[in-house]
Amino acid sequence: MFKKIMVPTDGSKHAEKAEDMALSLAKELGSEVVAVHIIDDKLIYPYEVLEDEGKAILNSVQKKGQETGVKVHEILIVGSPTRDMKKITEKAGADLVVISPHGKTGLEKLLMGSVAETTVKTIDLPVLLVK
Repeated sequence: MFKKIMVPTDGSKHAEKAEDMALSLAKELGSEVVAVHIIDDKLIYPYEVLEDEGKAILNSVQKKGQETGVKVHEILIVGSPTRDMKKITEKAGADLVVISPHGKTGLEKLLMGSVAETTVKTIDLPVLLVK
């Protein structure tokens, strides 16, 4: 049914729940997971810091995939988490998106919440929200 399950992640505890759900579903369905971390093009931190953080987050998902026997593809991209989600799902070849409606705290939490909302409204795929 679902061959590629995409899970956008910011590394937060809420996102980790979505990662775990995506991996569990993939294991049950014989699917692959596409883990996505978007470096927000509006953030002002040094790029190298954001890139290292993104790689570490994706590496964590990759490790969980290896432990559960699920193939994980990684996408690390610079862009707008709200504006680019539809394009990213298309390029990933995803047929299901698993996402948390909550992200990091403060401003980052507001951004992630809007990412989940925009994802539900703009993509033409099933979306599973994990609380």
